[in-house]
Amino acid sequence: MNVAVCADVGSTYTKVAVVDLDGGGLVSAAAAPTTVGSDVLHGLDAAVGAATVGLTSGEVPWLVCSSAGGGLRLAVIGYEPLVTAQAGRRVGLSAGADVVHVAAGRLGRAELAALRAARPDVVLLVGGTDGGDAETLTHNATRLARARWRVPVVLAGNGDVRDDLHGLLVGAGVPVTVADNVLPRIGVLAPVSARSAIRQVFLRHVIGGKGLSRGGRFTRLVRAATPDAVLSGVEVLADVAGGDLVVVDVGGATTDVYSVLTPDERAAGPGREVAGELWRARTVEGDLGVRWSAPGVVRAAVEERLVAVTEADGLAAKAAVRAADPGFLPADAAGRVVDARIAALAATVALRRHARGVGTGERAGRDLRDVRLLVGSGGVLRHASDNDAAGVLDAVLTDHAGGWALPRAARSVVDTDYVLAAAGMLAEEHQVAARGLLRSLLG
Repeated sequence: MNVAVCADVGSTYTKVAVVDLDGGGLVSAAAAPTTVGSDVLHGLDAAVGAATVGLTSGEVPWLVCSSAGGGLRLAVIGYEPLVTAQAGRRVGLSAGADVVHVAAGRLGRAELAALRAARPDVVLLVGGTDGGDAETLTHNATRLARARWRVPVVLAGNGDVRDDLHGLLVGAGVPVTVADNVLPRIGVLAPVSARSAIRQVFLRHVIGGKGLSRGGRFTRLVRAATPDAVLSGVEVLADVAGGDLVVVDVGGATTDVYSVLTPDERAAGPGREVAGELWRARTVEGDLGVRWSAPGVVRAAVEERLVAVTEADGLAAKAAVRAADPGFLPADAAGRVVDARIAALAATVALRRHARGVGTGERAGRDLRDVRLLVGSGGVLRHASDNDAAGVLDAVLTDHAGGWALPRAARSVVDTDYVLAAAGMLAEEHQVAARGLLRSLLG
């Protein structure tokens, strides 16, 4: 059988899917705890071994993505907070990064100190449209050069000074990768080149620098940050489904929301966003998760008036137990109901922020009225009963008090076999297999 091993090395669990490359079917799947405390290859090899039991021996390609060790931490430095800095932030999120810092304007001593304090893995340096302002971008590049900056930089600003600034940074010993301008013209967002550059920097510098494994084998295996792979899978899913969709991925530490919208007249005209519209987008809610960030879910739910204070007290105690033990597994049905409740609150708050643009730094939210498909992902949904998983997604689709326009006619499915990340890794070289795998998700 012509198969590939697709693996996602997460912070808690490593998930493996064996995929038929000819037909796109799921051959087998398995999971094992991620062995961050020793060497992540131990958990990866265990999960692959469990998924490939009984398969014919031979050379099988491995496609691996990873968010272990905290994933990719990105800082964005732009010219103006509502234009190039915002554009850079959106591009960073689309590249699978956790955007930990956004700065706008000229870097001074205080701004440079704040940048260091954010501990980014990569800096996305942007500013100015092509032919526009070059002074701020030049100043910031010069400041990094003089500070002997050693964190990798992706330079994706005004193309008129790109070559000169590249030479300046290289001469100062700054590891720099050049990409096309993320905002070549006002209202035009061009993420592809910068997203690719961030991915390459992640593979070259970040994976190997996190101390996740001894030797170079793990670094050679990893092809993408997990959120980047999932977004690629979501893009293929949108093409297969033929319409607007939303994916909500409820994790232990974060809840990620991906949406794919069909470009229309909103892309131009007087109402357009000056920072550009990203029709395939992702937001990350770092305070919402069912393990590490469970207490944040309860706090956010109280602020959003999704739970009464009387319920919040009891829920907060249960959330604290989960935060103290990220490997916590409910021992009975009552515990699983609590997990589902926390997941429903996390998904609802995350969708509110994504759609309204509140709490994400966005000037405007996302118009999700035409969404026809809502996909739920994450271990808490995959391991829940059908009723509990459906209840989590129903909470999102019936959030009439959320201050956002609900999808008018959406059906919901759960990525129980964890195929989105696998399809995203397959998409570039095995498009037929990726599309076939996602058709199974659609039923």
